[in-house]
Formats: sequence, structure tokens, C-alpha cells
Amino acid sequence: MFTILMVGRVILGAYFIYNGYAHFSGLKGMTGYAQSKKVPFPKLAVIGTGVMLVVGGLSILTGFFATLGIILLVLFLLPTTIMMHNFWKETDPSARMNQQIAFNKNFAIIGALLIIIGMMM
Repeated sequence: MFTILMVGRVILGAYFIYNGYAHFSGLKGMTGYAQSKKVPFPKLAVIGTGVMLVVGGLSILTGFFATLGIILLVLFLLPTTIMMHNFWKETDPSARMNQQIAFNKNFAIIGALLIIIGMMM
């Protein structure tokens, strides 16, 4: 059971750490995407959410303040999912489908994170 838990923590933590890193390594593109979605202070938002992702991912990976890290990730995912993956506003069928996939994936991840918090309590 311990091995399974550790593998899961590595996979889930690394997923969020990588995505946080992508916010910094692709800052220009991510900022442009945030601008296109009318995010206020897009560059600051990209940097701030990148920090949230890295810190949350590290907390899962290490188990250090894991509950707080998961809450941080849920607080990132909820508005991001609604603002950035608003598939209902897309007119192009392909773009609509891609955004709906991202929307559904994020909500599934939110559900998994909430399950983890519930199991930790």
C-alpha cells in the first residue's frame, strides 16, 4: 500500500510541478492566452498561478502540508477551469471539443483532490 501511495504522490505532484514550470518557461505565450481570456493582470496571474501549481505539487510530492497544498490547487483549478476552459463560448467545433475536454479533466482532478483530502481527515 505504501508503494502505491508513493507512486501516486510522485505522479500527481510531478504533474502539477511540471504545469507550474510551464507557466514560467512559456510565460509569454501563457500571458497572451490569459489576455485572450480577459484575465486581469495576465502576466501577474500567470506567475501567481505558476507558483500555486509548483507549491501545491511539491506539497503532494513531499507530503509536507499536503492538505494545504491540495486546497491551494483546488483554489487554482476552480476559477481556472471556468474562466480558461469555457467551452460553451467557443464557436469552432474543434476548439469547443478541446476546451470541453480540458474542462472535464480539470473537474475530474478537482474531484480526485477532494477525495484525497477526505481520506486524509
